Amino acid sequence: MKKHYIFFTFLAFTFLLNTVNAQYSSKKVKSKYQAYNDSLKSYEYNYIFPIWGQGAYKKGFDIPYPAGIMGNYMWMRQTLIFDNMQLGLKTDNVDIPLTDVDFIKFGENSNTSYSVNVRPDLWVFPFLNVYGIFGGGQSETSVNVVAPVEINSVVVQNLRTAGVGVMAAFGIGPVWISTDANWTWSKPDLLDRAVLVNVLGIRMGHTFTFNQKPDRNIAFWVGGMRLKMNSETAGQIKLGDAIPIEKLNTKGMEVQDYWDNLSAAEKLQPKNVVVKQIGDRMLEADGEAIIKYGMDKQVAEMWNMVIGAQFQLNKNWMLRSEAAVLGDRKSFLLSLNYRFKI
Repeated sequence: MKKHYIFFTFLAFTFLLNTVNAQYSSKKVKSKYQAYNDSLKSYEYNYIFPIWGQGAYKKGFDIPYPAGIMGNYMWMRQTLIFDNMQLGLKTDNVDIPLTDVDFIKFGENSNTSYSVNVRPDLWVFPFLNVYGIFGGGQSETSVNVVAPVEINSVVVQNLRTAGVGVMAAFGIGPVWISTDANWTWSKPDLLDRAVLVNVLGIRMGHTFTFNQKPDRNIAFWVGGMRLKMNSETAGQIKLGDAIPIEKLNTKGMEVQDYWDNLSAAEKLQPKNVVVKQIGDRMLEADGEAIIKYGMDKQVAEMWNMVIGAQFQLNKNWMLRSEAAVLGDRKSFLLSLNYRFKI
């Protein structure tokens, strides 16, 4: 008696994490699916993609429709590590360039974001998928400075995202395995340059086919995801957007206390001069002063564990969800995928 397995793969995001959806079936199928399998072998596939598609059908593989459009909603929260801080100041009569301020110490910093994106994709080969990512969302970053003064700043900004990715998939007996890598460039409003984010995903799962509808199935998987971003970040923000206006004078007095305790030689150091200038703007409650900043930024933990599921209504429509359950990063993904022939 022949056994039947359906293999599908997925697209992970983003914001960053996106997945690819497809299906795979071996030539060994259960007898109750034999008629469906025979129809695959006799199917005349007159389309360019995927390359070798006709050969896959003749061998009884239930390959996905080659083209797809996926809509994704992604929510994510993770801890960030800041290092090598630089500060500068720009007002009507002052322009201080970025200056190293290595004495500034950070507490716990975090980023919470959501994004909505569209991901077109194409199966070039039955085992290889390429795709693009286009969308946008909103990012909220909480920055906690613990020295020389305590400052908590919450910055909310919109972002735009574009990227490319590639995914490979294969089946081993009753399970499927996929590896997915994508590169996205996200441009928040306040940063001078887009942030490059690289996501690598490895997943393994199993697909259960509905008895009466062999093209309908539900799948479950578990895997790991690695996220890495380029570390150098530079941008600028209004002082009043970084710190609430009502707190500027109080924080300015704390900076003044720090300055008063410095020695004469320390007051001549560029790093202390720029902090004093910013402190003066705080005392004046000058919320329009522009704070320039630069830093090295990275996620606290690159790897996290994910679990997910997908319901395939037919070869055209799929609904899937995935969540990060272990590790510092927490995320939730909801996707709707439509596939078609070209």
